[in-house]
Amino acid sequence: MIAKPQLTPVVEPADPPVPEDPNPEDPNTGHAAIDTLARTIWGEARGEGTAGMTAVAAVVLNRVGVADAAGGRYWWGADVISVCKRPWQFSCWNEGDPNRTQIASVDATDPYFATALRIARRAVHHLAPDPTIGDGEKGATHYHHRGIMPSWAIGRRAQASIGQHLFYRLVD
Repeated sequence: MIAKPQLTPVVEPADPPVPEDPNPEDPNTGHAAIDTLARTIWGEARGEGTAGMTAVAAVVLNRVGVADAAGGRYWWGADVISVCKRPWQFSCWNEGDPNRTQIASVDATDPYFATALRIARRAVHHLAPDPTIGDGEKGATHYHHRGIMPSWAIGRRAQASIGQHLFYRLVD
C-alpha cells in the first residue's frame, strides 16, 4: 500500500511589527493613506504577486520622495493620497476603468487585498525594500504593463522588470 503524501501549508515568515502611527490622519502614513495605497496596489497589481505589488507601492512612495525633494510640491502630488489619485497616473482610479468600482468595494476578506494592506502598511513606514532599484539607481517613478508601450517609455530603458510590469525612473 502506498501512503498518500502529506501536504504542508506554506507559511510566510511573520512581518516585523509596524509602528503605530501617532497621527492617523497623516496623508503619508495615516489610515486613509494606507487604505488608498492598498487599493492602488490591489487595482494595479493584484495578479503580480508580492514582488509586483511591493513594486507598485514603491513607485508611489518614490513619487512622494521626489515631491519632498522639490519642496513638497510636484505635478503628480505631494503625498500618498494625492499621488495615487492624480488623474491618469494609476489607471485603477480613472473614471470608466473597470477596476474603479472594484477598488471601491474590495475589503480585507479578499486575500489579495489583505496582502495589499500588509504591503501598504510596511511601505509607508519604509519597512519594505524597493524592488525597482537597480545597481546605483534610484527607485522607479513610472511603470507600465509589458503589453503596451506608452509614449513616455519610447526610447527609455527599463531599470526593472517585475512580473508583467516594466519600471523606469524618469525624474532625478
